[in-house]
Amino acid sequence: MAGHSKWANIKHRKAAQDAKRGKIFTKLIRELVVAAKTGGSSVEDNPRLRAAVDKALGSNMKRDTIEKAIMRGAGAGESENYDEVTYEGYASGGVAVMVECMTDNRNRTVGEVRHLFSKFGGNLGTDGSVAYLFSRIGQLDFSSDCDEDALLDAALEAGAKDMEACDDGSVCVITSFEDFPKIKDELNVSGFTPYSAEITMFASVKVRLDLERAQKLGQLIDALEDLDDVQHVHTNADVPAAVLEQLD
Repeated sequence: MAGHSKWANIKHRKAAQDAKRGKIFTKLIRELVVAAKTGGSSVEDNPRLRAAVDKALGSNMKRDTIEKAIMRGAGAGESENYDEVTYEGYASGGVAVMVECMTDNRNRTVGEVRHLFSKFGGNLGTDGSVAYLFSRIGQLDFSSDCDEDALLDAALEAGAKDMEACDDGSVCVITSFEDFPKIKDELNVSGFTPYSAEITMFASVKVRLDLERAQKLGQLIDALEDLDDVQHVHTNADVPAAVLEQLD
């Protein structure tokens, strides 16, 4: 997972910039609505909703806005009917890409996603063409100044699946999707607060990129994430820290 946390950190800064423009709020509200609709409005009993609420609070969304979105999803008032759909394909250089969307118009969304794959030298695949490479996990990223030994002990005690050090010195704790909220809470109690925590997709096979291919992939990811219907973009790219430094 060389450089993974640094890559996530770059995306985290981009998300903070998007929040100022309000773009990410639209995506967060959709996630809150759908999470409440599919799993119920109880944060304690709905791991997906808990993760969505934490992410919304981390982006400085007001609690009142969060609660209204949850109520809409739970059936209080009118709620948009969003379909959840995932598109799969390959970027330039053979990097597998999964694009998770929430849309009220599948034809519009697939057309926009296909156009961007083609524009940046990739191609949209069929269902299952890359999904077998990914599994859904919880990921908590910690800064390089944390006590790795103590964090490892706390993570294992909480039930984490793995912990890895990245090229930039940061540390990544991997959890199951279901245990993510519990482990995050237990690590917080132990004094370890991640700078980034999210439910994501982990690739079992990685494709290592040089600077040129990393730049092309970054252009595709940025373009996809700028689409209102796109919630998350996952890849199996392995970008070395030295390359990431040149992307800043």
